[in-house]
Amino acid sequence: MSIEQRGRPGRYLRYARRKAGYTQAELAGRAGVPQSVIGRIESGASMPRFDTMDRLLNACGYGLELEIRAGAGVDRTLIEPLVAATPAHRAQLATEQARGVADFVAAASR
Repeated sequence: MSIEQRGRPGRYLRYARRKAGYTQAELAGRAGVPQSVIGRIESGASMPRFDTMDRLLNACGYGLELEIRAGAGVDRTLIEPLVAATPAHRAQLATEQARGVADFVAAASR
């Protein structure tokens, strides 16, 4: 993990705390976490556990959410031949696939 990545949770926490209008001590009281822990996280000296960071952000009115990153898990080898194809060839493939979908829908509705 790079130094830049280590400091990122601290920057997020400091932003959320300041937007909520809390001092470190006030946030510590609301979240039930020692003020020294908040200071270490904000300075980048400590990497918080997920549950600790979630508790601190929740006390500020924010939260942690997981989301899929764009392009994660995409098999780009399937896209490359289409990108290399001419527009006319891509149109022909799309027409063939549309016919296949229409045939499937017709068969399914019988």
